[in-house]
Amino acid sequence: MLKIYNTATRKTEELKPLSDVVKIYTCGPTVYSEAHIGNLTAYIYWDLLVRALLANGYKVKRVLNLTDVGHLVSDGDEGEDKLEKGAEREGMDVWQIAEKYIAKFKEDYKALELLAPEVWARATDYIAEDISAVDAMSANGFTYETADGVYYDTSLFEHYADFARLDLAGLQAGARVGFSDEKKNVSDFAVWKFIHEGEKHAMRWDYLGRPGYPGWHLECCSIIHKELGEPIDIHCGGIDHIPVHHTNEIAECYGAYGTKLANNWMHCDFITVEGEKISKSIGNTFSLADLNERGFSAMDYKMWVLSGHYQGTRNFTFDSLEGAKARRLNWRNQIAECYQNKVAETNFDYTTILGAINNNLGSPEAFALIDEAKLSLDDWKKVDELFGLRLIADSPNISDEIRELIDERQLARDKRDFGKSDDFRDLLASKGITVKDTADGPVWQYI
Repeated sequence: MLKIYNTATRKTEELKPLSDVVKIYTCGPTVYSEAHIGNLTAYIYWDLLVRALLANGYKVKRVLNLTDVGHLVSDGDEGEDKLEKGAEREGMDVWQIAEKYIAKFKEDYKALELLAPEVWARATDYIAEDISAVDAMSANGFTYETADGVYYDTSLFEHYADFARLDLAGLQAGARVGFSDEKKNVSDFAVWKFIHEGEKHAMRWDYLGRPGYPGWHLECCSIIHKELGEPIDIHCGGIDHIPVHHTNEIAECYGAYGTKLANNWMHCDFITVEGEKISKSIGNTFSLADLNERGFSAMDYKMWVLSGHYQGTRNFTFDSLEGAKARRLNWRNQIAECYQNKVAETNFDYTTILGAINNNLGSPEAFALIDEAKLSLDDWKKVDELFGLRLIADSPNISDEIRELIDERQLARDKRDFGKSDDFRDLLASKGITVKDTADGPVWQYI
């Protein structure tokens, strides 16, 4: 059965869902700009998680949130809301920015052949639930009010530091200059922010007689409570979510409902690009469209991602992407061999492949096993179902028209009319097909 690394326990453990329907929450994008390849990597890994669960006979209910309010530039309680920043950058209002980049994210999601979540949860659709959660936290004595918002008193949750192994004493000692003297503890965080008179903030809702908006962390707690109920089986995100975002979600859930948020936590590591942290100032925030302009498909990138482990620090280079593209092409040409009955004997062991995936999503090991095996067409269909690489869809059998062109090319070669043969070769290439001459006759392949 499936084993995963649980961030909460720091151990690789067998997953023991509460029922045959596994409840998963995936932290989604803040929809103020286009997602770059680093942003998209996490969703590829969590897609593999869902596919692994389905392969093991489980049903899945997954929620993926879309953050369209409350996420400030600092990831804390200071700075401009990211949606406001995006609106100013593009001369649009915040609602238009959200609609634009939600649509773009879903477009990329589909291009990567990722299984859609059962619920797309847009943060602004859960404001009533947010307010109810703040009311509950306040009624339970976990909050206090300051001039700029309602804050969670982390000192009242004795396990606040446990999840991320935080050094709260060290945080207090190293508190930055300008630390608000209204906050009781440096680790306290806003569950609701007030909007001061004259402050620019288009998204606003009335609470406690003042306009305001929810803190970034609150949406996940509210969405999970409404859509899944806690505790959920698996909460997914990036390692950057551990010390603040996920730590605060856990605190909010306990403060509002007195419950555990999730039984298992999974976090993927970052990727760098050509050895550098992804940054707009460096100019390495490549999108799927950017890769496409360089001759790489979304499936080539997905192949590159799954060639490494979700917990590993990955360094993206275009040379390594070229390697992933070549590997996928090689797999597709093995499918072409199946169409031509060139695979005399198969030795594929799906149980071993699934076993590698069941060992904490070991896709690199699974890929290595596939590289060494001989697969039938049905075997490739199983591989496609497990990894979602469009191997079959992008590798159709040739049409009668192309088959005739291959025959015409061979006839020209038999007549030693190599000029005409080359013309047929070029025509086939324009249709994405090449022909390799062997002792057993011509064998066609994809380019």
